[in-house]
Amino acid sequence: MKKLLLIAVLCTSLFATAQTTTSEDEGVTITITIDKVRTNKGKVLFALHTEDTFMKAKPVQTVGSTIEGNKVKVTFTNVPKGAYAITCVHDENDNGRMDFEDNGMPKEDYGTSNNPLSYGPPQFEPSKFMVATTDISMKITL
Repeated sequence: MKKLLLIAVLCTSLFATAQTTTSEDEGVTITITIDKVRTNKGKVLFALHTEDTFMKAKPVQTVGSTIEGNKVKVTFTNVPKGAYAITCVHDENDNGRMDFEDNGMPKEDYGTSNNPLSYGPPQFEPSKFMVATTDISMKITL
């Protein structure tokens, strides 16, 4: 009986330890809101990038959301510590990508984290934010 009790206590302590380790490894949650989407048509597409993937490669995570009441709220989960930037586009025609005019100007509204004002394509540095150990909430303006 003592052995059975000892095994039960050991298993319980291992399970508790495993839960603590897992939650630390999962990372943080980043919640993004956009309050003033021009129209409720289409979706807003979001991409979470590192400096290496920003405007060049497949993002770390992507998420999309329908628009209700000209507002959007999305969440990135399990984001590890590091430097990131978020890009988003209002995919008004719901074709899964950003559309451009013949002269290269975007046809659809877009934004990045920190809402930098710039001419030309988005840049990582002004859009960069740090992920540490606490969840993050931010607003992006299109």
